[in-house]
Amino acid sequence: MRTRRERGVVSGPRVLLPWPPGEVGGLPEGWTAVVWDGTGDPPGAGPLGTVEFFVIPYAFTGAARPLLDRMPRLRVVQSLSAGVDDLAPHVPDGVTLCNARGVHDASTAELAVALVLASLRGIPDFAAAQRTGTWSGGLRPALAGRTVLVVGHGSVGAAVEARLAPFECGIVRVARTAREGPGGPVHAAGDLPGLLGAVDVVVLTVPLTARTRGLVDAEFLARMKDDALLVNVARGPVVDTGALVHELRAGRLRAALDVTDPEPLPPGHPLWSAPNVLITPHAGGNTTAFPPRARALVRAQLERFTAGRPLANVVLGPGSAAG
Repeated sequence: MRTRRERGVVSGPRVLLPWPPGEVGGLPEGWTAVVWDGTGDPPGAGPLGTVEFFVIPYAFTGAARPLLDRMPRLRVVQSLSAGVDDLAPHVPDGVTLCNARGVHDASTAELAVALVLASLRGIPDFAAAQRTGTWSGGLRPALAGRTVLVVGHGSVGAAVEARLAPFECGIVRVARTAREGPGGPVHAAGDLPGLLGAVDVVVLTVPLTARTRGLVDAEFLARMKDDALLVNVARGPVVDTGALVHELRAGRLRAALDVTDPEPLPPGHPLWSAPNVLITPHAGGNTTAFPPRARALVRAQLERFTAGRPLANVVLGPGSAAG
């Protein structure tokens, strides 16, 4: 007699993974997997109907969203992004949504510091001069002796601070609520208006929420000191693009943006031609540091789920503050 597995009947829980199970160190006992990396045709109705745990392929949230309503047994959605603003509205009621807090800290913080240094030291200008064979020097601002304001002092913000520490710059920290942090006081978001005029660089690492959408508006920008640098490695809609373009064209501020609104930035958009702006294509988290951290998170989450322990990084549904 054939076993249930030989007849194609799945007796244990099933996970939809973006990698083969061996790449997460194997599955907990009793689990089976369907593999879909976000490209090509998604699994059919049969496999989807038995999925309880869905790991969204990184950078393929748009392709994955339509599958959520086709999984009647779905209990957990694990994003591989820190921000889930584009995913949360589509998660069915009663399903737990977890983000990838901590997975992208190193990569995103590296890029944030790279953008600060490249902008202050004029690296884009040097690259352009190299292409024309021009030896172009001149005095450039250093990071040493400057003051950097980190807006959103969570795990990414703390990672940014840790990487800025050797550069002999002052750090000012802001989070939603005030607290005492390991490196010093963390100011509340309500303190921002009084802080902006005293710093040279503002680094945005906040999640996109109703509170932070449009946070950096015309008033925010107007409070920044002349020639200050705005660095956005958070989400594009945190910044009012029109207000930022106005300040850039006026020559009063500089910007380095890994994220934009809209995104991707379409050809001909005013940001492309605005002066004093450096733009990268939302590349902050996608480095070689990401995959091993992502796979370790997924393996740990599956083990927690199997053992009936609370999941990590719950942002929506059962186990979250809201749920």
